[in-house]
Amino acid sequence: MKSLAMTMDPILQIGKFSMTPELTGAVQEALEARELIKINVLKNCADDPREIAEMLAERTHSQVVQVIGKKIVLYKEGKKEKKKIELPR
Repeated sequence: MKSLAMTMDPILQIGKFSMTPELTGAVQEALEARELIKINVLKNCADDPREIAEMLAERTHSQVVQVIGKKIVLYKEGKKEKKKIELPR
């Protein structure tokens, strides 16, 4: 997962308003469409990126792949018919 995420660009940004219902909804939609997403936490966000990642993962029923600096990577397995990423067993 980490190697796949390295080549990705962030598709969402978290700013000074931090966690909002709209953000959670956007993350949920992005995870359903892509399975693996990268989020950028802007400098004007006062909250800790690790805490944000854990809250987002809990609210979207996803997994935190990694948090490096102000970048968050989340993964949520897609439905069988829409699955894009095959994990080794």
